Amino acid sequence: MTRTGVAVVGAGHWGPHLIKNFADHPEAEVLWVIDTDPDRRAVVAGRYPQARTSGNLDVALGDDAVEAVVIATPTSTHYELVRAALEAGRHVLVEKPITDDVEAARRLCDLASEKDLVLMVGHVFLFNPAIDMARTLIERGELGRVYYLAMRRTNLGPVRVDVNAAWDLAAHDISVANYWLGTGPEAVSAGGGSWINPGIEDAVFLNLRYPDDVMVHIEASWLSPRKVREIAVVGEAKMLTVDDMNLNEPVRIYDKRVEGPSPMTDTFVGFRSQVREGTVTIPRVPMGEPLRAEVEEFVRRVQGSDGTLSDGRFGLGVVEALAAADRSLAEGGRLVALDEVSG
Repeated sequence: MTRTGVAVVGAGHWGPHLIKNFADHPEAEVLWVIDTDPDRRAVVAGRYPQARTSGNLDVALGDDAVEAVVIATPTSTHYELVRAALEAGRHVLVEKPITDDVEAARRLCDLASEKDLVLMVGHVFLFNPAIDMARTLIERGELGRVYYLAMRRTNLGPVRVDVNAAWDLAAHDISVANYWLGTGPEAVSAGGGSWINPGIEDAVFLNLRYPDDVMVHIEASWLSPRKVREIAVVGEAKMLTVDDMNLNEPVRIYDKRVEGPSPMTDTFVGFRSQVREGTVTIPRVPMGEPLRAEVEEFVRRVQGSDGTLSDGRFGLGVVEALAAADRSLAEGGRLVALDEVSG
């Protein structure tokens, strides 16, 4: 069996998880690990003696056995690294977001298309079984018409210095919203605050307007006392929550809704008569490791299988929404149409 040769760039926060998953994959082989930090390279060499290490990506790109490059470095470095790998004829998996610039992301997508190469973005939550189940329920019409999504992603750290909390955290939720709704937002407004590092928002509150009058609200903060990964979907017929911190029961379906327009009433009973309080269903969600599933999908595509989940164009859509949020932050929370940043 021929295994796909992989070079992983970045052995810091997320890189070791990618290295392990590719090393464990029966149809992949980690040939190179690239990192500018010699201490990190030493750790990798001790754990994965079969992989060679270097501080320079060009060394790995000079190895004909390397078919794919996996990039887990700061967002600001993505463009040059992805471009170099694509120009060298290698397939690429790059951590989210694909870049920090709309035009740069578009150029990478065009380059991958021109060279007929796989370009995939590590929006790992799209490979979460709970997220996939929720998408199926939404598409099947279980909730009826979707009114809005409320999404919270908070924790105390890690604090980034290259991008704000929206790019680091809300990127996950935008990817999920786009995946569930089958499209990107039409406009975005955002407010936030910078307390730790001037000019880099530690907390961002985003409001996104999607087609069919669907609203999405996202709270993203690395300056919060609790780690929260919650999503609520409010529909015309039912409601749904996804709690990624609840490993045993991440999805709950609520048979609750307001039935018809509320009449004028001055009694509590009259108000309550318009609210349906049904049962709560907790479906069984299959166990799964999202990162492993992401790695498996990438290897399949490199080996010739079709697929578009979390591809470069999808990643570009997330970057467009984040760019609109940045412009709104800079302009006092103005509602920014995606057309203003997507060209």
